[in-house]
Amino acid sequence: MCLADSGGAAEQITEWVKKAQAGDKTAFHRLADHFQAEIYRMIFYRTRSRMDAEDLTQDVFLKAFKHIRRLESPPLFRSWLFRIALNRVRDHNRRSRIKSMIGMVSLDEDNFQETQEMAVPPQAAEILARKDFWNRVQQLLTLLSRMEREVFLMRFFDQLSLKEISAAMQKNENTIKTHLYRALHKVKTAVMAQGPGEEI
Repeated sequence: MCLADSGGAAEQITEWVKKAQAGDKTAFHRLADHFQAEIYRMIFYRTRSRMDAEDLTQDVFLKAFKHIRRLESPPLFRSWLFRIALNRVRDHNRRSRIKSMIGMVSLDEDNFQETQEMAVPPQAAEILARKDFWNRVQQLLTLLSRMEREVFLMRFFDQLSLKEISAAMQKNENTIKTHLYRALHKVKTAVMAQGPGEEI
């Protein structure tokens, strides 16, 4: 569970943010240490490349450090950080598609075997190494619209609350609920149609 889930810890994080905004590098390093695994996991789920996830995670924290003074509400730091990560992943995917279109090998495809063997959080190693699991997840995600897919991933893979997703995506919370409901309905229907298999 993230420290931000408890009141005292949330206050500590807010305090670190305020200090970081005042130029305290140590406070920012504490924020980075606290959220790095979460951001890495969020990016890895979307790129399935250990190398890309490491590079993009570093980029996210560099950008957060550079622009932290722009954050108007320190308690929303986590959502703000996820918004930066989401934008970096989108930029990365756009570049990957452009490279693919001009005949270059996709980085994701090139590193796919490596990511299976070098899974990130130790507790997730077994699941990340299962090609069948990822194939089924990918099949289900193709059934969703872009918004439904992003909301679904942020809720169940990144474990953000609806309020945090709303802030990260800069969308009304009711809109987020609608997309999540549609995504769940499509996934449930597809799983029932496919029958028993790898649990998701």
